[in-house]
Amino acid sequence: MTDICFTSARKLAQLIRSRKLSATEVMKAFIAQVERVNPKVNAIVTFIPELALKKAKELDRKKAPVGPLAGLPIAYKDNVPTKGIRTTSGSPIYKDNVPTQDHVIVERLTAAGAITLGKTNLPEFAAGSHTFNLVFGATLNPYDLGKSAGGSSGGAAAAVAAGMLPFADGGDLAASLRNPGNFCNVVGFRPSPGRVPTWPAPNAWNTLGVLGPIARSVEDAAFLLSAMAGPDSRAPTSIAESGKIFSSSLSRSFKKTRIAWSKNLGGLPMDPRVTAVLEKQRKAFTDLGCIVEEAEPDFSGATEAFETLRAVAFLQNYGELVKTRRREVKDSIIWNVEQGMKLTPERIARAEGLRTALFHRMRVFLERYEFLLCPVNQLPPFPAAQEYPTLIAGELMTNYLDWMKSCYYITITSHPAISVPAGFTGDAPPLPVGLQIVGRYRDDFGVLQLAHAFEQQTKTWQQRPPIATA
Repeated sequence: MTDICFTSARKLAQLIRSRKLSATEVMKAFIAQVERVNPKVNAIVTFIPELALKKAKELDRKKAPVGPLAGLPIAYKDNVPTKGIRTTSGSPIYKDNVPTQDHVIVERLTAAGAITLGKTNLPEFAAGSHTFNLVFGATLNPYDLGKSAGGSSGGAAAAVAAGMLPFADGGDLAASLRNPGNFCNVVGFRPSPGRVPTWPAPNAWNTLGVLGPIARSVEDAAFLLSAMAGPDSRAPTSIAESGKIFSSSLSRSFKKTRIAWSKNLGGLPMDPRVTAVLEKQRKAFTDLGCIVEEAEPDFSGATEAFETLRAVAFLQNYGELVKTRRREVKDSIIWNVEQGMKLTPERIARAEGLRTALFHRMRVFLERYEFLLCPVNQLPPFPAAQEYPTLIAGELMTNYLDWMKSCYYITITSHPAISVPAGFTGDAPPLPVGLQIVGRYRDDFGVLQLAHAFEQQTKTWQQRPPIATA
């Protein structure tokens, strides 16, 4: 059973398609793993095994499985609307909410043959990079049950790391795919804005937040993305290119590819444990034939631009709830909404200008270097009892966003970025550390190719959490 749960998603799909495994066998294995492991980590918060098993048996009765993901289980992040299945957004306000329509990615992955097994945990309204809420509690890190699994897609990352799902969806505004990927030794890919359409959405034109895949390997992340990506007429910013490109081989030679290596993105405080792990992996890229140089673009204005535009989005999304149901909303969301209420038209206009300048600085920088390599997070997983880190390398964090700068500096440039497992700290137990790979604008496939080459060199992703097999 455990062997099935840690078989690659792409291979499982092939085995089901060739009738060497039944969808029922696969679903039973994952259900058993959830029942055994989930009580320890609290990653899957709505669990529908009977319905999932029924769908799997129906699939086995068909003459041939339909769709590339046929028979594979998935649990959607708990802010992704699922028709007829509870979707709470981690908020007491919506603890009994049952949507009447599916999100576009639910439509797509269902059409591709994936079977819904439940919903994964997240922070309240996906705000913050530590997964906890008053409805379900905290999700714990499979590698150290006293630590955070990251967020906001922490439930998804912990479930995939522990073998409860072959892959999962997630969203990323500040760090929400990359941070939990980093903390849980799995892959979290933030694709280019518009690569995966979003519908329904309160602001169809928003390009700060994106949807993307979480998986144990880069190949499986690309496999899931191939079914998620592609245009949709309900999402006006969606990219016209089909997701089929991500089904292609990720193999590529990187000889003489010029890449930039940044230890701290221009001076961000960095826990020495993170630096120590990543510096050891620099050789992996020279072994691939890359030309590695220390450099990073100028990130001046990134914090002002990101915090301003995030505050605008929070005012739009949660302003009415803070006004009418303030006592039921967590403090960090209230703070973010109130930051939005303080903004003047001049400050919003300035933030848009700063964002434009940051995009062009990154664009020009990546004309010289094909990729930027840098830390995902500025520290390893922190205690789960802590809301967010308040101190990194002796430097105080002023708000709940400060410790995510190594991710949101990239967000504000709109370039694709991936967190790929890179090693473990010397702590007891060892804690995962990921490497962030940033690519040229809309070169999502190139990012996946370099990440794939790196993980083939290191094999770090193959180190499972002890609870998954104990």
